[in-house]
Amino acid sequence: MAVYTEVSDEHLEAFLTEYDIGEMLSLKGIAEGVENSNFLLHTTSGSYILTLYEKRVDPKDLPYFIGLMEHLSEQGFDCPLPIHGKDGKSLRQLCGRPAAIISFLEGMSPRRIQPFHCRSLGAALARMHLASGSFDMSRPNTLSISSWRPLFDLSKDRAHQVLPGLAEELDGELTILEARWPENLPTGVIHADLFTDNVFFLGQDLSGVIDFYFACNDAFAYDLAICLNAWCFEPDTSFNITKAQMMLKSYRELRPCTEAEVEALPILARGSAMRFLLTRLYDWLNHPEGAFVKPKDPIEYWKNSSFISALTALLPTGSIFNR
Repeated sequence: MAVYTEVSDEHLEAFLTEYDIGEMLSLKGIAEGVENSNFLLHTTSGSYILTLYEKRVDPKDLPYFIGLMEHLSEQGFDCPLPIHGKDGKSLRQLCGRPAAIISFLEGMSPRRIQPFHCRSLGAALARMHLASGSFDMSRPNTLSISSWRPLFDLSKDRAHQVLPGLAEELDGELTILEARWPENLPTGVIHADLFTDNVFFLGQDLSGVIDFYFACNDAFAYDLAICLNAWCFEPDTSFNITKAQMMLKSYRELRPCTEAEVEALPILARGSAMRFLLTRLYDWLNHPEGAFVKPKDPIEYWKNSSFISALTALLPTGSIFNR
């Protein structure tokens, strides 16, 4: 989350008249993430998150994101719930941007990931995949493999500014991924961005999942691969196999994986590293002036990808994940 669009007191007060959530007490920008403008809103009735959807979010996708959160909440999955205005609508305009008020979710993201975090995450991801099975809307993954080459082309001429030789390395890795990308895996609604800052805990209990603005329909195993990258690498870039196996075990206890899904995990993990490296690289090279957020380091994901590439070459397919 981040702040790109400022909201004046006058605009906010007028906006809140369309809701039945009391009067404004305070509004504070949340300077994290990279996608939308987010604020912690306190009113006389409680705390909320105010989100203004910025240019990368297609307004046509917003009903899918809002509808998914409502559906998951109805299924008993812990996630924020969009607040409906007096007219029954949860989407409206503020400061020239599509905007929504979302319920406040208690908890904190883990600063130091422990094995129990990974175990809880695996179970939560399985519950989300199962709960979304009856969701009747669909959205393609606009940041899947077909988008990576065009995204790379936007940054390749300046990639050397981040790391000498990076463009050549990425080009070679993309060629491998395009040739080996798995097809016909079980699919459904995935979160597609389940990083640590999008998962809250109260003590050792997972209290909920936030930020569904990359959610889409794609392979369930790809969602798992994203989580392996985001949760199972240590600060020194080493891969924690214990965390990975705990995550996968708790996931598979609720939603068993097919053999093809397990075998595909290494190449999917390489692909998820490429996806986040490319979007981080673009954001790093095109950081908006005045945005209250620091772009995330793309090289972190080049190190992840390099490790998984080496591991894939050394070990039988899927062997570190199928215990």
